[in-house]
Amino acid sequence: MARFYLPLFLLFLLVLEGVAVDFLPNSLVTGRWMIAAHWVLLYSVLISIFYDLENTYVSVLYAIVFGLMIDIVYTSVLGVYMFIYPLVVYAIHGLKKLLHTNFLVAMVLSALAVALADTGVYIVYSFIGLTELPWKEFFFIRLVPTLFANMLFLIIIYPLTKSKLIKWSAERFSNSGKL
Repeated sequence: MARFYLPLFLLFLLVLEGVAVDFLPNSLVTGRWMIAAHWVLLYSVLISIFYDLENTYVSVLYAIVFGLMIDIVYTSVLGVYMFIYPLVVYAIHGLKKLLHTNFLVAMVLSALAVALADTGVYIVYSFIGLTELPWKEFFFIRLVPTLFANMLFLIIIYPLTKSKLIKWSAERFSNSGKL
C-alpha cells in the first residue's frame, strides 16, 4: 500500500502548485516578482535523496511522469518539464552519492535542483521565443524569489516527509534492492 502514497502525494502537490499563487498575499502576486512553485520537483528530489537506493531510479520515473503532467496541465509547450525535471533529478541522484544525507545537504541539493530546473525552462522558453526576459531580470525577478519561496516550502515539508520516505524505502527495497 505504501508504494501508492508517493504518486498520490505527487498528484496532490501537482494540484496544489496550480493554486499556490492564490495562497500568496496580493502584494506579492501583483508586484514585479514572478514566483513559480516547483513542489513536484522538490518532492522528487526528496524521493531521490531518502527513498531511492544507489541502483534505483524511482524518483526519475516520477519526474518524467509528473513533468509531462505539468506540461499538459499548466504549460503550452509539451516536453519541457518532462525533459528538465528528470534530468535535474538524475543529476541530484548522482550528487547524493557523494554527500551524507542530512537537512543541510537536502536544502543545498533542492536549491540546486530548483535553480537548474527554472534556468533550464527559461533557456528553452527563450530559445523558442515564449519569453523575452533578459537574463539579469530573470535572475532578480524570477529565479531569486522562486528559490526563496520553494526553500520555504521545503523547510515545511522536510520534517513531515523524511522519516516516511526512509521507512517506505526500507519496506520496499528490504529484500532485493530492486523494484
